Amino acid sequence: MRIPPRLRTPLALSLTLLAVALAHAQDTYQVVNSFPHDAQAFTQGLVYLDGRLYESTGIKGQSSLRIEDLDTGRILQFHDVPSQYFAEGLTNWAGTLIQLTWQDHVVLVYDRATLRFLHSIPYPGEGWGLTQDGKSLILSDGTAQLRFLDPATFRELRRVTVRDHGKPVAHLNELEFIHGQVYANIWHSDRIARIDPASGRVLGWIDLAGLLPQNQRSSPEAVLNGIAWDEARQRLFVTGKLWPKIFEIKVIPAQPPPAAAHRLR
Repeated sequence: MRIPPRLRTPLALSLTLLAVALAHAQDTYQVVNSFPHDAQAFTQGLVYLDGRLYESTGIKGQSSLRIEDLDTGRILQFHDVPSQYFAEGLTNWAGTLIQLTWQDHVVLVYDRATLRFLHSIPYPGEGWGLTQDGKSLILSDGTAQLRFLDPATFRELRRVTVRDHGKPVAHLNELEFIHGQVYANIWHSDRIARIDPASGRVLGWIDLAGLLPQNQRSSPEAVLNGIAWDEARQRLFVTGKLWPKIFEIKVIPAQPPPAAAHRLR
């Protein structure tokens, strides 16, 4: 980083270096618990609600919608998605579950209690991740953009470009809305972005490196993808495609490096 001459005073320099350190610091994690997960599930969407885990899995001919018991991993209800669809993200809305498809330009709507298919809604573009903020649905499509949609019609209300220090963040995947922020998996990355939904600005990163070691992943596509939030008990769950476990984690906020903090003394 080049520092302009006018900032080259000891205090200004210290403040600038600390700002740089904080800008690149990432939250880490502590594993609180782990739960069994179907290692054949190509996880695309994850929702925790009223003591049940809801999961959307992908791959044409293998896509599904499931209700699961978190503690045991047991599948309580299972719905085979028609074989022409590659299922993607999932969220709940007003007693329904809404499931994206990848490149079929259609969203599938189900009764949440029974998984009975209700109807479909067409929409343009690809579908990757899906969540909701209580007013609108929020969709990722693999780009750096988030689309905000009317839950009844899927009509686009607005969109934002997600940026980290001015640079677009592409490959936004599975989403979850937590404490007013959008948490987003980044495809083929062990990081989760925390995003301001109003501006698209990345507020921080959670580094989940080592959560499931590479030697325990069955495929190059067994990547981190799945975020669920238990609002009642304030628990955060994460998993991945083809992962044998779901992890409950506690996020450890980033701390400035000791050297950077020392410069302020």
